[in-house]
Amino acid sequence: MKKEDIKEIIKENNISYIRMQFTDMLGDIKAVEIPTKKLDDALNNKIMFDGSSIEGFVRIKEADMYLHPDLDTFMILPFEDSSLGGVARFICDVYTPDGKPFIGDPRYILKKEVAKMQEMGIETMYVGFEPEFYLFKLNEDGSVSTRCSDHASYFDLSPFDGGENIRREIALMLEKMGFEVQASHHEVGPGQNEITFKYTDVVSACDRVQTFKQVVKMVARKNGYLASFMPKPLNKQAGNGMHTNCSLYTKEKGDLFYDPNEDMELSVMCKKWISGILMHARELSLLTNPIVNSYKRLVSGYEAPIYACWSDANRSSLVRIPAIRGSATRTELRNVDPCANPYLALAGILACGLYGIKNIKDENIVPPVNDNLFDLSEDEIKERKIVCLPETLHSAIEELKKSDILKDTLGEHLFPKYIEAKEKEWKEYHTTVSEFELKKYLGR
Repeated sequence: MKKEDIKEIIKENNISYIRMQFTDMLGDIKAVEIPTKKLDDALNNKIMFDGSSIEGFVRIKEADMYLHPDLDTFMILPFEDSSLGGVARFICDVYTPDGKPFIGDPRYILKKEVAKMQEMGIETMYVGFEPEFYLFKLNEDGSVSTRCSDHASYFDLSPFDGGENIRREIALMLEKMGFEVQASHHEVGPGQNEITFKYTDVVSACDRVQTFKQVVKMVARKNGYLASFMPKPLNKQAGNGMHTNCSLYTKEKGDLFYDPNEDMELSVMCKKWISGILMHARELSLLTNPIVNSYKRLVSGYEAPIYACWSDANRSSLVRIPAIRGSATRTELRNVDPCANPYLALAGILACGLYGIKNIKDENIVPPVNDNLFDLSEDEIKERKIVCLPETLHSAIEELKKSDILKDTLGEHLFPKYIEAKEKEWKEYHTTVSEFELKKYLGR
C-alpha cells in the first residue's frame, strides 16, 4: 500500500476515524483512535501514546512511545457502526522517541527472529492457525453466562448446531476484510466452533489471528453471545486450541520440509526443526499456554497433547505431521491455545526450531512415536524417555526462567517483565479459594 492509495480509499469510503492498533505483552490489542484529519501525522509516524500505562512496556519517566503504522495492514472495519462515518485501522510497530524499534514490542520481537531465519538462507516461514472458540448466551442485562449456544458435537448441522448462522456471519465478515476462509464447522464441545483461514507469512499470520479474534467477538456480541477463546471454559468438555501449522520456504527450493527421498518424505531440516521444538517444549509452554486455565486443557482424555513427541498420525503427540506432502508439507503444533500472544509464541517456536536446524546432529534427531500415548502407563512413558509438558502455570514459569534460548528471544526488557506478570497471576490464583474447595471442604 502507498500513502496516496490509502488517502484515496479513506476519501471514497467516507472514513471518519483511524484506529492505530498494537499488541501488548499479554496479547491484548490496544489502540489509539484518531480523526482522519490527523492522517498525515499517522502516516509520518507522529502519533504518540503513554507507554507507561501498557502492560510490559516502560516506566513513567520513559513514557513517550510512537506508533509507526504498517501500511500493508490498512483495512476498513466493516463490523464498526458507520452511521457517523466509517472506521479503518493500521497495525503498528512501536518505536522510541529516538526513532528506534521498541525492544519490548512483541511484533518487533517476532520480526527479529524472522531476520535471524533469513540470515540462515530461509526466506519465509508460513503459518496457518486453527483457532477454536465457544459461544455463550449473554443474559438479558448483558452479563456473561456459560449457557452454550447449542448442545451439538463435531461437524453437526442445524437444527442441532445453534451457532451455524453466527459462524457464517463471521466468515462473511472476514471475507469482506480480505481473509480467505477455508473451513467453518462445529467442534466437539457444546457451542464450540472453529473457522480456519489461509496460511500466510508468520508476521501477517499473527496480525490476522488478532484481527480474527476481534471480528469473532464483535459479531458474537451483536447476536447476543459472548465468544470465548478461554482454553478450558467448561468442565469435562473439550478445550479451545489453536493448532499452529508451520513450514519453511525459499523460492528456489520451495517447501524445505519436503524431501521425497527421505523417510516419511520429510527433510532432515524438518526433523531437526521438530527436534528443536520438542527439546525445548517445556520452556516454550509459558508462551504457547500462558494462563492458569491453559493447563486445565492440557490433560489426557480430550485430544490435547501432554507429551513432547511427534508423529505423522498420532493426535496424542505434541507435533503432528498432516498427511499431505509436496508444497503443503508442514508441522502442526497442537498445544498452542488462543490466549497465547501470537507474536511471542511464534517468536519462541521459530527460535527453538532454528536452534534445532543449526545445532542438532543427524544422530540426535528425535524419532517419531506412533503409539497412542494415552494408552501407555507412566512407566512405559518413562522407558521411552518421553517428556511431559508442564502441568501448571507455576511449572511453566520455572521452566522459562531456565531457558537461555527464550531469554535471548524475548530480550532483556521483556523477559523479566513477562515472568514477573505471570508470577503475579500464579500468586493471585494460588491464594484464591475456589468454588471446588468450598463445595468439598466447607462442611468438614
